[in-house]
Amino acid sequence: MPTFAIRLARLTGRLLLTLAAVAALIGVFLALIVLTDGAGSGLGAWLPALGVGTVAALWRGRRRTRAARLALFLPVVVAAALTASVCIPTVPTARRYPPALPFVATQQWSLATGSRVAVYHYPPAKRGPRHPVPFVYLNGGPVRGISLLDHRFLRLLARQGYDVYAYEQAGGGRSGLLPMGQYTISRSVRDLAAFIDRLGRGKVDILGFSSGGVVLTRALADPSVAARLHRAIIAEPGPMDGPTAHINGHKGRKSARGLAPAMTGPRSTHVPRYAAAFGLMRLGLLTPATGLIGQAEGDNAFTAADLGSDTASAYCARDAHRIPAEDTAQNFSFSPAASLRVQQTVKDSPSIAPRLTRSRTPAMLMIAECSSQVRQWATTVLADDPAIQRTQYMPGVGHHMWNGLDDNNDRAAAVITAFLQRQPAPLPNYPTRDEIPTFLRDQ
Repeated sequence: MPTFAIRLARLTGRLLLTLAAVAALIGVFLALIVLTDGAGSGLGAWLPALGVGTVAALWRGRRRTRAARLALFLPVVVAAALTASVCIPTVPTARRYPPALPFVATQQWSLATGSRVAVYHYPPAKRGPRHPVPFVYLNGGPVRGISLLDHRFLRLLARQGYDVYAYEQAGGGRSGLLPMGQYTISRSVRDLAAFIDRLGRGKVDILGFSSGGVVLTRALADPSVAARLHRAIIAEPGPMDGPTAHINGHKGRKSARGLAPAMTGPRSTHVPRYAAAFGLMRLGLLTPATGLIGQAEGDNAFTAADLGSDTASAYCARDAHRIPAEDTAQNFSFSPAASLRVQQTVKDSPSIAPRLTRSRTPAMLMIAECSSQVRQWATTVLADDPAIQRTQYMPGVGHHMWNGLDDNNDRAAAVITAFLQRQPAPLPNYPTRDEIPTFLRDQ
């Protein structure tokens, strides 16, 4: 019995040493991935890590028997097999675009900036009054396709007489990709100006949601772009510049994050290659232009389930168990690398407040009760833009205000159309600039 216990202890010790060696080699591999920025689809880290393991095994086995020397290579073989999975693509490396939508034609417009964007047009209903100023929608993301929920809301506005246009920003949805270095918030603003020029209908009314609200806010701060805008609606904006992006402040009422059932469906982050790539990018250890995975491959791999609790955070806690399907797997499109790149350019940008204070375009701000956004991202816009004529605090909804639940779409449309038609607001003008401190305190 003692002999058996000794043998078991030795076997356990050897197994633990093997696992430790495997873990050490995987650690070396990941460190080299970071140091080489994933060069050569990870092979720039895999080969040196394999070499390190081989040299270590040879050095440790120099005075051992042949069998013992071979045993020392077991951790190298296991680590090589595990880390090789990070270097092998499991989805196409050329961009696979979503299929055409059955209810609206996809147009491809080449803009003066060099971007090629997917455009959707919902003409005004034939019956009833028509509004002469074109309406343009800037969706959130950034660098995300327009969801089916958003398309449904745009059709509602068209039925109310608006001539609605929407485009997916470069790299998102069915729009063409850009070189990674060209994804910047400034490029997004220039693309907006080029889109309006390409439309050729004069000034436009525009709704910018979430990161689209950031593009719109920065457009209002640029006189040459603002001259193309008739009336502007900023809905649930992200941070407008570097100083705003570094604010850690109040958020809205409790969202469904942590309460809603986990999203179902395949996740790219269950595959070692994409778990490593997206995880290290999110931590800032890999650049968006990493050589580990290309932009197109990352776009093809990323799924709606990879968003995790981000989707639930766009709904109120009371809606946790009835969150609608925002999209289908076929239509969903999100570029994680390009999105991080655009967000970083916002964080790195200087304050736009001095320019925004000179804005003269009539504007409205929309804020959701259960918003997951930092409140100061919206109130900073309100404080700095003197042309904001009204603020509409939307009760009973989260960040995604037009979500198809109850009468939320109709309520959002009523707020938007009242402003565009210069009619009395359906809701109180709240918060005003003077009420910002009280508003933030009450959150």
